[in-house]
Amino acid sequence: MSSLLAAAVGVLLVTNQPAALPHRAASPAGPAVSVPDPNDPVEKAYRKLMADDDAAQADADRIIQEHRKSSEQGLGSSEMTLRPRLKQRLEPVRKAYEEFLRLHPDHVNARIAFGSFLNDLGEEEAAGKQWEKACDTDPKNPAAWNNLGNFYGHNGEPKKAMACYTNAIGLSPRESVYHQNLAVCAYMFRKDAEEFFGMNEVQVMNKVMALYRKALAFDPENFQLATELAQTYYGFQSPPGRTPEVTERARQAHFNEALAAWQIALKLARDDIEREGVIVHLARVNIQAGRFEEARTHLNLVTNALYNLTKERLQKNVMNKDPETKALSVPPVTLRSAGGSSLKTE
Repeated sequence: MSSLLAAAVGVLLVTNQPAALPHRAASPAGPAVSVPDPNDPVEKAYRKLMADDDAAQADADRIIQEHRKSSEQGLGSSEMTLRPRLKQRLEPVRKAYEEFLRLHPDHVNARIAFGSFLNDLGEEEAAGKQWEKACDTDPKNPAAWNNLGNFYGHNGEPKKAMACYTNAIGLSPRESVYHQNLAVCAYMFRKDAEEFFGMNEVQVMNKVMALYRKALAFDPENFQLATELAQTYYGFQSPPGRTPEVTERARQAHFNEALAAWQIALKLARDDIEREGVIVHLARVNIQAGRFEEARTHLNLVTNALYNLTKERLQKNVMNKDPETKALSVPPVTLRSAGGSSLKTE
């Protein structure tokens, strides 16, 4: 189901919203799973089910777009009219899944797909049960373990989630998303990760970064993954050393690693907005490291009005923290319209 449809249905058809864990689902078949015989009658029925699901998704996307257009034009379209239209279009797909699985209860791919369908509707408990059944039916299916891990991660059981992601990695060690999901879970639930892995916090963070690097190695062109890895450096610091000098060297090494990660993201940026967003991060890290000249150089490269507010704030940070900059008259950028960014630039 598309992100547009999932978001709209999630708001309109359910009241319990999932936690904001950015976990990634895996496709029903999953990596390293044998391809079924396309001429098998059951697989033909399964492919028809997938086609019906795709068609319903396309129609639901169209309904949502029509609703938005009517609302923007003041034609009176409301959530009360959108809700039954979406349910009417999606309900036959639910029944088709249920009937298929009644006839073929051991069809793991269909069960994984049905779980994803239910999850997109906001019915997380029902989705989790489908993924549990998929894992019980085929314990060697990595996609089932990954999606079950997502369920546990979103519902407050991070240790179970980590166990599921670990199973998925063991079954398909070259799948980037499994390493990424385990990294996200361990990063967000560090105390649980310490207990799960038998590590201290520093060791857990080293493992998180190793998982992210491995994920990026398996998906080296993924800009979003590269930015996620780089942003992780904001969430922890190097431990203090035995002397102030050792502590400062470790601190600067941490910033060097962060800057290197952002440089990788910069190379993968797909347009000027993403590129300037990364440059903003490079400036911010340099300010944290006390490298004010480098920060000014990067800020001078930011020209898109989208980043005006952040640029002005960072310029003020440079002026407040750098004694030399305080003596300079650095005019702030003109404050015009500013919008949101897909990157976390604050």
